[in-house]
Amino acid sequence: MPVSWFLLSLALGRSPVVVSLERLMEPQDTARCSLGLSCHLWDGDVLCLPGSIESAPGPVLVPTGLQTELVLRCPQETDCALCVRVVVHLAVHGHWEEPEGAGTSDSELQEPRNASLQAQVVLSFHAYPTARCALLEVQVPADLVQPGQSVGSAVFDCFEAGLGAEVRIWSYTKPRYQKELNLTQQLPALPWLNVSADGDNVLLILDVSEEQEFGFLLYLDRVQGPLKSLWYKNLTGPQNITLNHTDLVPCLCIQVWPLEPDSVRTSFCPFRKDSRAHRNLWHIARLRVLSPGRWQLDAPCSLLANVALCWQAPDQSPCQPLVPPMLQENVTVNKPQEFLSVRDHPNLCVQVSSWEKVQLQACLWADSLGPFKDDMLLVEMKTGLNNTSVCALEPSGCTPLPSMASTRAARLGEQLLQDFRSHQCMQLWNDTNLGSLWACPMDKYIHRRWVLAWLACLLLAAALFFFLLLKNDRRKAAPGARTALLLHSADGAGYERLVGALASALSQIPLRVAVDLWSRRELSAHGALAWFHQQRRRTLQEDGVVILLFSPGTVAQCQQWLQLQTVEPGPHDALAAWISCVLPDFLQGRAAGRYVGVYFDGLLHPDTVPAPFRVAPLFSLPSQLPAFLDALQGGCSRSPGRPADRVDRVAQALLSALDSCEERNLGPCPALE
Repeated sequence: MPVSWFLLSLALGRSPVVVSLERLMEPQDTARCSLGLSCHLWDGDVLCLPGSIESAPGPVLVPTGLQTELVLRCPQETDCALCVRVVVHLAVHGHWEEPEGAGTSDSELQEPRNASLQAQVVLSFHAYPTARCALLEVQVPADLVQPGQSVGSAVFDCFEAGLGAEVRIWSYTKPRYQKELNLTQQLPALPWLNVSADGDNVLLILDVSEEQEFGFLLYLDRVQGPLKSLWYKNLTGPQNITLNHTDLVPCLCIQVWPLEPDSVRTSFCPFRKDSRAHRNLWHIARLRVLSPGRWQLDAPCSLLANVALCWQAPDQSPCQPLVPPMLQENVTVNKPQEFLSVRDHPNLCVQVSSWEKVQLQACLWADSLGPFKDDMLLVEMKTGLNNTSVCALEPSGCTPLPSMASTRAARLGEQLLQDFRSHQCMQLWNDTNLGSLWACPMDKYIHRRWVLAWLACLLLAAALFFFLLLKNDRRKAAPGARTALLLHSADGAGYERLVGALASALSQIPLRVAVDLWSRRELSAHGALAWFHQQRRRTLQEDGVVILLFSPGTVAQCQQWLQLQTVEPGPHDALAAWISCVLPDFLQGRAAGRYVGVYFDGLLHPDTVPAPFRVAPLFSLPSQLPAFLDALQGGCSRSPGRPADRVDRVAQALLSALDSCEERNLGPCPALE
């Protein structure tokens, strides 16, 4: 497969006279051996069939070393191909087998010992996308057949390969007595491909000579699965190609080749060690729960990651790795996987870690078994032939039971051990060699310990409620107010001021409103995904309503999420978190009666709201305020005062916030009409 001379000259020197590689004028493969040996090369390619490794009853010829050398095969003066010459060093292994039985004459013993040794040397060559095998017959004269003695070498000319390619070569002899020798080599790359930064973009500079036509392919080189073509085009050099930095991933590769018959394709993967590419890959990767206990890690490239089971307490503390750890290494992406022999429990979650940092987490049975339970995880470990020890998994570690520590598990150690021994705990996993895991309910211990405190709190709450009933004020209905979770996107200071005004006005209807603007500290402590998941679950459990506030920014990011399962990093991280929390309800038909959508008059058209979200009622504010407030109350008024008064209060609050937004020039402010 000839390579255009301009490619070789660019890779090995600007002028042909400075190319120092040896030139081979023979168009066909050849083989030769060192002095004393005779070689014969089989014509054409042969099948690479290693066969099984055999014992060596007599002397056999074995490879002891591999060497390579770059040469040029030039059938014509300016038509050369880069070639890899392979040198195999050979030695004799084993002794002649003594014949069986007595009465064998010396002449009969002498004949095999004076015989020459013949073997086949197989060379296998792989350089994507081609693979070849060559077969050499080597004969060693009798005087060189001495056990353990090096007999010389065989030289093969040659295997053609593309510039910049990584080649793998291995060799073995027939009959085989051991595994093959192997060697990996990186061939020279083309210096005319340069990668540079251009602001937020990446620039590929291809310094190809003018009017030189070549093919250009951008693809994903996935180890687990075939390569995925992203962009292909025939170009004429030179060329500058711009890539968005958010499109970079470690397996993004480039392939170029001259538009000539049988040309060699040269591949480059310049982003394998790029920190931005690795950050993008983890941002794109998604951990999906397919069914109870089964999960899948979706990513465009292979990932070096560990997957482990962990225990998530309901207080939103960090998920605790199990003891003993239940790990899976070298995770296969885009393929369903599961932890075998693990019983379902809502507190069991999957964590994906890389370089000792947790990148992704998903709870296996959260949707099917409900919220996290207040259970204590007990670990039973074998300490001898018939002895075991028990500890309780807590944030501080695994607390032995019984214990004098001041932790929650230590204070209830005797009761926990009693429940464990009386089989009142549920076994989640068991291994005859390592031990087992048990989940013990904690509700009854809390009730026993705090029954008087609960009675006091109930009495205090009853007194406070009675006091509020006596007050002739709008807030007397607050204990029965409906819960509302307000979700929005970060579209600037002015828009956030308007969101805050809407939330405050709804609180006076009254509703119990939750919005991330009022919970920044809690959001920062637990993370956006955990906070939105907890608020959504609490709101729906209390028969509340989730309000989706749509803006042009929200619509754009929702469309991007629906297409790519990700959004732009930065201020939209919270939006990505709540989309991932609420979208399953819309896709699985659970949105009716639980969600409403709103947008501000004049800010966007209702048809632009993504189709999956239009199954919920959609209202424009303030023009449709009466219908919106009625939907929030579930069709019946739970608050004092006339409906018209409530509409006026909310509308006045929105108009006041809009006026303040425009006066202070706080960013995008919708035109309320």
